Amino acid sequence: MRYAIIVAGSVVNIVVADPDFAGSKGWVEAPEHVGIGWIYDDGDWIAPEVEPVPVTPDMVDAERDRRIAAGFSFGGKPYQSRPDDRENIAGASTAALAAMVNGAMPGDYRWHGGDSDFVWIAADNSLTVMDAQTMFAFGQSAMAHKQAHIFAARALKDAEPVPADYADGGWWPSV
Repeated sequence: MRYAIIVAGSVVNIVVADPDFAGSKGWVEAPEHVGIGWIYDDGDWIAPEVEPVPVTPDMVDAERDRRIAAGFSFGGKPYQSRPDDRENIAGASTAALAAMVNGAMPGDYRWHGGDSDFVWIAADNSLTVMDAQTMFAFGQSAMAHKQAHIFAARALKDAEPVPADYADGGWWPSV
């Protein structure tokens, strides 16, 4: 059976023991949910008060980075946006801008100079054919996704105090 070792009304340890041995030690049978730090007062189990952990800027930044990397939607499809994905998007978007400056027209899917249409792989593994204008807009969308999360994180860090539910979706842009 499960027993609490109680010192001055506080549970200092939980043990599994034979009932006779536990009784000889004065240990009290403890329900499964009781743990170290609980208070035992005349047959009542009282949960310890838990101090809320103050939210730090690093915690907000980690949530921001997680949300940025979780991806975004473009043209009704989900796309990945981890750091390497964003680097690839930025490079292709720059190449698309150069192609547009050099005269690439809407509907020209070979603007990149290759022998096949330019495609991007969506998060669902489907292929999206993109002309230079679409690729550039895709890059702008990725940038807006990241920027919106950066400013949402800043607003949270500027709050005094930072809300304990800072990771709740209501504080962040929709994807």
